[in-house]
Amino acid sequence: MYIHKEGYKIIAVSAVITFGLTALIASFIGNEVIRYFLFIVLTGIFIWTISFFRVPRRKSPTDQQNAVISSADGKVVTIEEVEETEYFKDKRIQISVFMSPFNVHVNWFPIAGMVSYTKYHPGKFLVAYHPKSSTENERNTIVVKSDKGTEVLVRQIAGMMARRIISYAKKGDKATRGEEFGIIRFGSRVDFFVPLDAEIVVSLGDKVSGKKTVLARLKN
Repeated sequence: MYIHKEGYKIIAVSAVITFGLTALIASFIGNEVIRYFLFIVLTGIFIWTISFFRVPRRKSPTDQQNAVISSADGKVVTIEEVEETEYFKDKRIQISVFMSPFNVHVNWFPIAGMVSYTKYHPGKFLVAYHPKSSTENERNTIVVKSDKGTEVLVRQIAGMMARRIISYAKKGDKATRGEEFGIIRFGSRVDFFVPLDAEIVVSLGDKVSGKKTVLARLKN
């Protein structure tokens, strides 16, 4: 496990603020119980900030060539047939994974192939599990086309706490399944749109691990 590069500046600023507030509390709060309580709260927030940017070292499954792996840690909150209106403009199966503030927030490519489309959309900051967050929140869409021509759409969605989506993927890039393509800060959601004939292997409420858990299997 290591700390993501996007967290270096935030962690450094948090450390300065934490130490500064600790010094002020030690100097001006006389009540010992309140003082130690505030110390514990500040320490907890600082530790959480560090843990938010943790990146686990994991291996993706290599023996399932048609597998669509989860791009994120979290909980499956949606599995349904929908009309995908941005790119495919037809019916697809949508699988949504909600990421709490305590999950790992790094995102990985779900399949191997080539990035055929990317687009960032500014938007609202509704709670990430809200159905309209997929089309109204700040979001970033990435489509990966496999060597067999099948495309999978992944959408990074900012939540109520998230205020920045980071994606390194560009159209024409090679995508390797399990390779990092971005991160979302502080509570968010990732939607996957797969073909109607894909075999869905997760259920509502399942907890999934990014880079490891298989969400679906493609026919091609």
